Amino acid sequence: MLNCVTLMGRLVADPELRTTTTGKSVATFRIAVDRSFVRQGEQRQADFIPIVAWENTANFVCRYFAKGSMIAVQGQLQSRSYEDSNGAKRTAYEVLAREVSFCGSKAESGTSATPAAHVAPAVAPSYQTATANDFEEITDDEDLPF
Repeated sequence: MLNCVTLMGRLVADPELRTTTTGKSVATFRIAVDRSFVRQGEQRQADFIPIVAWENTANFVCRYFAKGSMIAVQGQLQSRSYEDSNGAKRTAYEVLAREVSFCGSKAESGTSATPAAHVAPAVAPSYQTATANDFEEITDDEDLPF
């Protein structure tokens, strides 16, 4: 059986971090995912998908993402049943996040005060440019391995 969900969208609100009675971190948040089909003359529609992340993933989301941030989520769809305050049985569907990733630049997310602003940018490795003197011509074709 296969249960894989991959979504990319923007956080509707800041993620909410809680701790279970056993000390595990759990974050809940929703992302807005645009629908691909738009009828002519109508505005683009979006689906609002509830996401749950546990432990390290939960801490990562709450530390580096805020309302409006673009995020990619990979996980699985799960359902749970519960009884509402009127006694009616309900079913909730949510995505259990296994992996989350940054999408787009910080400027695109519109979140200037996120903790991610304090993360040092990665330093690009430096490479030397080769010159013609760095290579030598092979004149003997007999012992080539190919």
